[in-house]
Parts: sequence; C-alpha cells; structure tokens
Amino acid sequence: MQSLQGAGIEAVAHRVVHGGGEYTESVRVTDEVLERLARFNSLAPLHQPHNLAGIRQFRSAFPELPQIACFDTAFHATMPEVDYAFALPRELRAQGVRRYGFHGLSYQYIMSVLQQRTIRANGRVVMAHLGNGASLCACRDGSSMATTMGFSALDGLMMGTRSGSLDAGVLLYLMEQGWTHAQIEKLLYKQSGLLGVSGISADMRRLREEAAKDGADGENARRAIAQFTHRVVRETGALVACLGGLDVLAFSGGIGENDIALREQVCTRLAWLGIHMDWQRNREADGKEAYAIHAPDSAVEIWVIPTDEGRVAAREAAALLESGEALDRASLA
Repeated sequence: MQSLQGAGIEAVAHRVVHGGGEYTESVRVTDEVLERLARFNSLAPLHQPHNLAGIRQFRSAFPELPQIACFDTAFHATMPEVDYAFALPRELRAQGVRRYGFHGLSYQYIMSVLQQRTIRANGRVVMAHLGNGASLCACRDGSSMATTMGFSALDGLMMGTRSGSLDAGVLLYLMEQGWTHAQIEKLLYKQSGLLGVSGISADMRRLREEAAKDGADGENARRAIAQFTHRVVRETGALVACLGGLDVLAFSGGIGENDIALREQVCTRLAWLGIHMDWQRNREADGKEAYAIHAPDSAVEIWVIPTDEGRVAAREAAALLESGEALDRASLA
C-alpha cells in the first residue's frame, strides 16, 4: 500500500466525540491515549467505539503517520462551573460525573464563520446544530457558556432516535419493571426521539412528507415535528436567559441547514426576542453557503451556516504539527 506521506499526507485527523475532562485540546494518539478514551465508550455508545476503531485501523495501516484526535467536548471546556456541575455529591463529580457538551467541532466551525461575517459574533450567540443528533450552544465572546447536551450525548433536545432530556425517575421506573441496562440503552439511543414519537422514521424529510397526509401516520408525524420544534424553542429560551439576551441565532446540521419550515416555526415562536425573519431569504437559503436570513429591522441576526467538522479537525491537526506539540504530547501522554 502506498505511503500516505509519499502522497503528501502528513497526518490523519479524527473526530472523537468524548474527551472527558482529560482532553480539552486536540492531541496526538498514543496507546495510552486510546486506552483512556475507551473509558468513555459507554457515554457515547453510538460514536466513541467507532471513532476509536477508525483510529486503530489507520494506525495499523499507516504507522508512520501521526494520528490526531479532535474532540467534540473540547469547545465546551470554557463553560463555567455553575453550568457544568450537577447537583450531586462531590464524590461523583470527582469521578467525572458532570456536563461536558458535544458537537464542539461543529460549533467551532460555525463560530469561525460567524466571526468572519458579522461583528455581532462576539456578542450573545445561540448556535443550533440540528440533525439526527441535535443540540444548542450558547456563546459569549466566541466561547461556550452553556449547551444542551451534558454527561452523555443523550441530554437536551429531542433527536432522531435519542430521547433528549428525561426525568431520571422514568429510568428508575423502568428498572423496577425489570428492564435491563441493554434494553434501556437501546430505548434511549435507538428507539426514541423523532422515530419513537412518530413510529415512522427518524428522518425529518420523511416526516414532513407524512405530515402533509391525512390519517394516523400524518397525525403522528405532525406530533413528532411539533415536539421537536417545541424543544428547540424551549431550550433556546433557557440559553437566552443564561446569556441575558441574544444577538445572533445560527442554524446548522442536516435539519437546521435544510428544513425551511422548521426555521420559520422556531423564529416565529421566538419573535418576542425581536427576531424578524426575511421569509424570502429563508426560502433561498440552500445550506450550501453561509446565508443571513434576518429582516433589516430584526433585533437579532439569523444565519444558516453549513457546518464542516472535517475542516476543523484538519486545521487542528495542522496546527499541532506546525507547533511541534503533537510530538511533545506523545512523549508526555
């Protein structure tokens, strides 16, 4: 097999969902790093094991190339304690039981684009990464202050197949009914969200089609869409309260970039913030480039930003190699 270095490739950058409290910046992967990251598999079972499997395969195939892990949790390392701490005994916090937040590579990219496009980007910003996985992030001065995902990628918004925020009492009830860990994990990660509520699909495009029809399927699709939209509105209001106001609202992710109706519904319900959408520009936004969709008299700027997590990971890897930190960290890990 041809050497990737011979092909001009100097490193391989990997998106890793969970870095825990140990990794708040990108790092070169070593055996020890892989061992530490594997401890977080149960906190992101849909992603972390597969992220690490990919790294192992690349290390085996191209042992001469640096493998760089870039973390979705790292962007949220700036969150204040009042937001990341749970109201649990300190002993559990010492074990790492706290809020971490995810979609960090996406938010890092969205923020970098906003900072190039508007002076308001360093003000009070809420970014909405809405896709099969969905979350919101509140930023001030370009830094994460609060986010809807927490200890795992289950918390916060309703998602494609994930439940989002759930009263812990529900889990105690299910355990009392004899549900096993495996059954509960499958329910929360793979059978809930848009799929669970609609009984039809986790794909918003399919649900929009069904929602236009009469009958039970149409009603169930409309119910799932309404619940998804409500959760976005509700959690946006909570983050705005944390920020003390709002200057910019940005939509991204598969749903955020492409679902015209969802953006209209969310912004209509947030009109009390002074949000005024330009309905024509909203319809013109195609998710291919950064596009402003607010009306001239809007107190809040509204943007559609197609995200690019791979570009952020590549930049992180390049920066590490250029500074020489990749090699230094490998010796220290």
